[in-house]
Amino acid sequence: MRAPAPRWAAELNDATLEAARAAIPNGLVDAFAHVGEIQLHVHRDHLIAALTALRDTPGLEYQQLMDIAGVDYPDRGEERFEVVYCLLSLTRNHRLHVHVTASEDTPVPTVTELWPVAGWYEREVYDMYGVLFAGNRDLRRILTDYGFRGHPQRKDFPLTGFVEMRYSEEVKRVVYEPVKLAQDFRTFDFTSPWEGAEYVLPGDEKGAALPEAKGAPTPLNADAIRKAGDSQSATKPADAPSQPYAKEPATSTAQTGAGNPHPNATPKPSDPDVVPGKGGQNQ
Repeated sequence: MRAPAPRWAAELNDATLEAARAAIPNGLVDAFAHVGEIQLHVHRDHLIAALTALRDTPGLEYQQLMDIAGVDYPDRGEERFEVVYCLLSLTRNHRLHVHVTASEDTPVPTVTELWPVAGWYEREVYDMYGVLFAGNRDLRRILTDYGFRGHPQRKDFPLTGFVEMRYSEEVKRVVYEPVKLAQDFRTFDFTSPWEGAEYVLPGDEKGAALPEAKGAPTPLNADAIRKAGDSQSATKPADAPSQPYAKEPATSTAQTGAGNPHPNATPKPSDPDVVPGKGGQNQ
């Protein structure tokens, strides 16, 4: 059985662009394919009509709203934000994105009447970027805590935030305090390690004078390193000769182990409890 949808969604891009331009006669600012996906830029006053046409027009049929994302472009001026609606057509196995520009004071029409799930998505965009949605009956923060100040995903929001949270043993509850950095920001060097930095790190001066092969960080052979190390190290005085033992060295090994008694040996006292027999160790 042949599937009704194409195997590769990019094959529908050209036909989708033509159908979208015909279904959205008003408010379509631009329409093009980028990186294999279609982008439709719509004016926010015509957003509801455009999304309704994309959902209900035969040949488009984008039934499902997958996500609503926000983007911040501070260089654009007043309308610095973009709200992106990610749509999916289940019958055609195809996706597209609808872009709408917005400002901090200009609300975007809510799409909760088309897709009720958009209520949570719009709350996320409002919480992270501060974009307002006209008609949303429950537009409140959803990711940040109560009393949070600012919108974290804006490009001008400080990375450290404004307040920090900790548990206080004194008052036995969670308290909020202004951010206190334990140390200053460090300056990081992003020079490629293969090119080498222009300064010497602590500890590198120990092996700075050792010879290295040209163009590679691997040192030369072990003999060259040992000679270089010997030339840098202080001269060590020669060890003192070892002292001879107090006893005289043996003149010959011919009698070693012969069993002759020692000249200063004394007779072994007899044990009255041991009865000598024939042979054996007690003989």
